[in-house]
Amino acid sequence: SAGIGATLALLLFGTPFSVIALIGIILLIGIVKKNAIMMIDVAIMTQREQHLEAKQAIHDAAVLRFRPIMMTTAAAVFGALPLALNIGQGASLRQPLGITVMGGLLFSQVFTLYTTPVIYLYLDRLRMRLRRWADGLSWRKNLGAKT
Repeated sequence: SAGIGATLALLLFGTPFSVIALIGIILLIGIVKKNAIMMIDVAIMTQREQHLEAKQAIHDAAVLRFRPIMMTTAAAVFGALPLALNIGQGASLRQPLGITVMGGLLFSQVFTLYTTPVIYLYLDRLRMRLRRWADGLSWRKNLGAKT
C-alpha cells in the first residue's frame, strides 16, 4: 500500500520515478510495517493476557494504537513537507523523496488501519480451523492405534 500511495502521489504531481523516490518507498515500507506490527503485537498480548476473542482484542489494540500511529504519521508527513515543497538549493533532487513519503504515508496509513484488523481476524479464523483439523487428525490416529 505504501508503494501504491507513493506512485499515485508521484503521478499526481507529475514527478518522474527516480532513485530518490525509491529510497522514499523503502522508508515508507519500514514505517507502515512498524505500525502494523505494533497493532498486532498489542492485540496478541491483549488476547493472551485478558483471554479475549480475536475480534475484541484487535479492536482494543486498534483503539489503543490509533493515536500513536497517527502521531508518527503526522510527524513524518510534516517532516517531509519541506522536501515536497521544493524550497532551497538542490531541492529539485529531494522533491521526489518528499512527495513519495507524504503521499505514501497518507494513503497507506488509512489503508493499513483498515486492513490490518481484517487480516488479523482472517488469520485467527484460519488458525482455529487448522487447530480443529489437526485435533481431528490426532483423534483419528489415537482411535486407530487402540483398535
